[in-house]
Amino acid sequence: MEEFFDFNLLDFGGYTIKASSVIELLVFFIVITILLKISKKLIFRVRKFDTAKQHAIYSLIKYFVLVFASLFGLQILGFNLSVLIIGSSALLVGVGLGLQNLFSDFVSGIILLVDSTVKVNDVIEVNGLVCQVQIINLRTTTVLTRDDKYIILPNTDLTRNQIINWTHSNITSRFDVSVGVDYSSDVLLVMKILKEAVEIQHGVLKSPQPFVRFTDYGDSSLNFSVFFWADEVFRVENIKSEIRVRIYEQFKKNGVVIPFPQRVVHMSK
Repeated sequence: MEEFFDFNLLDFGGYTIKASSVIELLVFFIVITILLKISKKLIFRVRKFDTAKQHAIYSLIKYFVLVFASLFGLQILGFNLSVLIIGSSALLVGVGLGLQNLFSDFVSGIILLVDSTVKVNDVIEVNGLVCQVQIINLRTTTVLTRDDKYIILPNTDLTRNQIINWTHSNITSRFDVSVGVDYSSDVLLVMKILKEAVEIQHGVLKSPQPFVRFTDYGDSSLNFSVFFWADEVFRVENIKSEIRVRIYEQFKKNGVVIPFPQRVVHMSK
């Protein structure tokens, strides 16, 4: 047995890797894996943190543990890290210059995990795209769009660009549906129809209470907007569609006309 543990698996440049070192390394990483699983269970059991914070805390712990475990694993194999770093310093400088964008993504990933301005399950709008955050990794963030497509975003897109976080402090957000009606329409009747159409809609919150605003005199219509609050931020377009259908049906029933754009052309003789 001692001969097996002392057996040299690899010998190069004065460095020798023994079978015992490889076994120690395997045991070490098995222990690290078990500890990470235990820490994940413990973190996700803490009710004080929501799911997004639990994910961020675990991700940070996992990345730092893996980095230090990798360095310690090299020492187990007998590598002198100080000599290795000094000998490859010039190479590391060249690689660092060539991978600036990659390092920027890594730094941005750490910022996202620590800062929590963008968290897992948040609904965000970046570059005109509304999506829900699924996974925040160290280099990239995976998001799900409203048409159920997964997009991988570099983390720098979320730290350098201006983004809208619809659920940053509260999952409830305000939305609106706009419509124009003919100038001959009864304004009070239109406002009543709009408010009732929203109040009976499933998914619309009773408090804060929905309200209607006469927004403007258009070129060929009187313009109104009905405002409401909803928790279903990511799928709110379905709610807005159902509200528009109900408004259209009530307009038709009550004789309210949605006009076409009109232009008056004067012909000179």
